[in-house]
Amino acid sequence: MGTTPPVSPLNNGDIAWVLTSSALVLAMTAPGLALFYGGMVRRKNVLSILMQCFMCLSIVSVLWVVYAYSLAFGPGHGFLQPYIGGLDWFMLKGVDMTAPSSYAGTIPGQAYMIFQCMFAVITPALVIGSFAERVKFSAWVWFTVLWLTFVYCPVAHMVWGADGLAGHQWGALDFAGGTVVHMNAGIAGLATALYLGKRLGTDKPGMHNVPYVMIGASLLWFGWFGFNAGSAVAANNLATSAFVVTNTATAAAAISWAAMEWIFTGKPTMVGAASGAVAGLVAITPASGFVDAGGSLWIGFLVSVFCYCMVAFVKPKLGYDDTLDAFGVHYIGGLWGALATGLFAMKAVNSAGSGLFDGNPGQFMIQVKACALTTVFSFVMTWIICLVIDKTIGMRAASEDEVIGLDLSQHHERAYTILD
Repeated sequence: MGTTPPVSPLNNGDIAWVLTSSALVLAMTAPGLALFYGGMVRRKNVLSILMQCFMCLSIVSVLWVVYAYSLAFGPGHGFLQPYIGGLDWFMLKGVDMTAPSSYAGTIPGQAYMIFQCMFAVITPALVIGSFAERVKFSAWVWFTVLWLTFVYCPVAHMVWGADGLAGHQWGALDFAGGTVVHMNAGIAGLATALYLGKRLGTDKPGMHNVPYVMIGASLLWFGWFGFNAGSAVAANNLATSAFVVTNTATAAAAISWAAMEWIFTGKPTMVGAASGAVAGLVAITPASGFVDAGGSLWIGFLVSVFCYCMVAFVKPKLGYDDTLDAFGVHYIGGLWGALATGLFAMKAVNSAGSGLFDGNPGQFMIQVKACALTTVFSFVMTWIICLVIDKTIGMRAASEDEVIGLDLSQHHERAYTILD
């Protein structure tokens, strides 16, 4: 008699869902974020935004395979173990295509790697929103390489790594990237905006293409189902729940932002509704695998109140130039989402954690610690990176280059034709 072959733990349905989710998250950066950001800048700078988003996808994808995945998710060593991984998985050594991932038992290691790659791609791209229209392309390239290495990888390891400080030791809950992606990028954006100072000519009209903004926001909404529901790393009931609450919170936030504009300015706008939707996506991200539909409504409705007040009232009062409100939407929205996870998380949704309203008040304080760690680490390291780049090759575009626009000065092309 022949022997029965061993049953593989890998699940084809889970693999298909994670690879599909990876493609959805890729589309969030290019074209989603590229169009969303590109529509909000002045016409002379639109191609610079598209180029930065497109090249962010290219640069990070290469670095992730070479060493960054190992730093973020690989095993740590010595006193650095809780803070950053080693180079054990350099060039994907040991990250198998046939053996289960150590992070998700029903998909191969490289499936999980490429899924996480897309998170790493969009995070430095989000930072672009704060310093748009005033950074040299060469400086941006170096910023992206250094920021991925010394900011994103350590934060990802601390929160999501198997031996990370915030996630493994403290027990912080972040299902899909409230701290790792949005707070991290948002506070880094504030650091770069403060370091660089205000743009030239901000008294002149901006936001050249509102339809781009709407299309970009819609693509982000579409791709975000891979971002959040894909983080279940399986085609299961948790992915279904994450999908439902993601859509619910986003819709609630779009309504809430439009209502805030209607109250304070007399008219709701397309850009406002799109911004509200993005704020809702940001806020539900860390909570998406832990809260039910009721919790997601609270998260969505309230995030637009917080973000709108930051963008419409606090930013003008303080006078900093956060070009496309990466700080005002992604940091504030991510902060609320991370804290709200500590309030609304329910064991009935995910046995991995519960929050204050489910009888676990200690979780909220753990979330506060994780938010504080992300904020301080990302801001300080980003400032140092800006300083190093500025003192070596210079970070800000020359004044004359900024006046004529980065499309021509940095890329020798433009997005429109001047008719004779």
